[in-house]
Amino acid sequence: MNRRQFLGAGASATMAAGVASTGASMASSAPSRGPFIDPDRLRARNGHRSTVVAQHGLVCTSQPLASLAGIDILRAGGNCVDAAIAANAVLGVTEPAMCGIGGDLFAILWVEKDQKLYGLNASGRSPAAWTLEKAQERNLESIPRRSALSWSVPGCVSGWDLLRTRFGRKSFAEVLDPAITYARDGFPLSPIIATHFDWKDEDSPHMASVYHPDGVIPRFGDVFRNPALAWSYEQIAKDGAAAFYEGEIAERIVAKSTALEGFLSLRDLADHSANWVDPVASSYRGWDIWELPPNGQGIAALQMLNMLESFDIASLEPNSAEHLHLLVEAKKLAFEDRAEYYADPAHADVPTDWLISKDYARERAALIDPKRARTELAHGDPQLDSDTIFLTAADGEGNMISFIQSIYSAFGSTICPDDVGFAMQNRGQAFSLDTRHRNRLEPGKRPFHTIIPAFMTRDDAPALAFGVMGGDFQPQGHAQVIMNMIDFGMSPQQAGDQPRIAHSGSSSPWGAKAKDAGRLLFEHSIPDHVKLRLAEMGHVVSRRTAAHGGYQAIWRRDDPLVFFGGSDPRKDGAAIGY
Repeated sequence: MNRRQFLGAGASATMAAGVASTGASMASSAPSRGPFIDPDRLRARNGHRSTVVAQHGLVCTSQPLASLAGIDILRAGGNCVDAAIAANAVLGVTEPAMCGIGGDLFAILWVEKDQKLYGLNASGRSPAAWTLEKAQERNLESIPRRSALSWSVPGCVSGWDLLRTRFGRKSFAEVLDPAITYARDGFPLSPIIATHFDWKDEDSPHMASVYHPDGVIPRFGDVFRNPALAWSYEQIAKDGAAAFYEGEIAERIVAKSTALEGFLSLRDLADHSANWVDPVASSYRGWDIWELPPNGQGIAALQMLNMLESFDIASLEPNSAEHLHLLVEAKKLAFEDRAEYYADPAHADVPTDWLISKDYARERAALIDPKRARTELAHGDPQLDSDTIFLTAADGEGNMISFIQSIYSAFGSTICPDDVGFAMQNRGQAFSLDTRHRNRLEPGKRPFHTIIPAFMTRDDAPALAFGVMGGDFQPQGHAQVIMNMIDFGMSPQQAGDQPRIAHSGSSSPWGAKAKDAGRLLFEHSIPDHVKLRLAEMGHVVSRRTAAHGGYQAIWRRDDPLVFFGGSDPRKDGAAIGY
């Protein structure tokens, strides 16, 4: 919405009416027994929690049972790796629209005894038989989400295995026991997660029997069970990662793919491997921000922060129009490079060092007009030869992990292989079908990924493990929380409580091109005068409001060792320490 539309539309009333009508439709389907919940207040609740402070261990996730499972593992002698795997497995039960063993995993781990950061890429690759030629035979312009064609090999379990065998202390049986218990015996649905289950069986027939048992949609407070997932976890607890990639679970995955005319094979699963990668960093006002290199989008956050460092952000009011304008303009420029260059480096020439260099950032920052939105955008030109969960955990030894895991869209491909209890991701939808694109579909290739863990150090010492889930929003979220902490002096919890803004409409790694300045979508508590000023600066302002991302963070302070945890009020979760 431009300035004239903003002034004429009565934006506040329109947005309030939109939220109210949505809430009313949800309230009408609420159960007649209590406790009751007002969905309008759930969406527009004030986000203020206390920072959780602990000495011996801390786990932050988007669902309290998962945080508690991680703490129990720590108290039983496990470390942050064991706690993260246990929490992730519980989230696969309690928050299945966002994550699960049908998806992928990335992590950045600080190992105290090594005084070193380790990066993990546990994303899967495309089937060996799935090619551009076969996509062309089907007359596809893009890869459909709700199909087995969007499947890539799930990397989650391989990531668990690599983390646990190198750095963990507990067996698979021990770390999976809490999740097995919740899947078998059930757990009550928490408020926000309960809304994920509200869909029609006919829209997603391949997962209705798992998530709508007996044809009933579970509601807030209902006890939900997933015995098929308990069985899958039990196989992994007994036989390790091989149970997933070579055993009966693999056979059931492939049988479903074949039945739905997909290309995933037993060989694709058996040949899969996760791998260690070196995190990459750029400094921001004396702090080193670490991300993983492509095939993910983490370096977009570094590109944004590099550009923003050219401006005196601390002199601005947090979430003022002037502050948000600079954020959006930096995002737009970084995302043009993201669309052009980010891909699997095993299959494409990705100029990572150049993209995150300070010299290039200064060139790009010079393109930002502090008073006007830019509508004409292009990627840089190097010299070349040719829906998610985030959690973080820390233990009493000082180890810390930044851990993100996803099945991409809500419930991924919306297809559950028979009798396994989890949905398969649709990450393969992110391939381009343009034969000239770096991120084009190729056999055995990792697709472009949105999920990105992050870490911050100061003088080679660990400071912060953090992440902000939410698809394309994630680099924008990383930049916002870092500015909140470093420029505006907010605590880890306050940095997550702060209202956020999201920009959409940039070019994408799967082929879409930016056509204009894009659109800004705000959270509910950003005032109208800020939106009006941004409209006057040339931004297109959406009437709607939404919640952006889901954030977790742990800050470490030494002498004595103390951890400070933040957990996003936009989610059902909690930071729990001891």
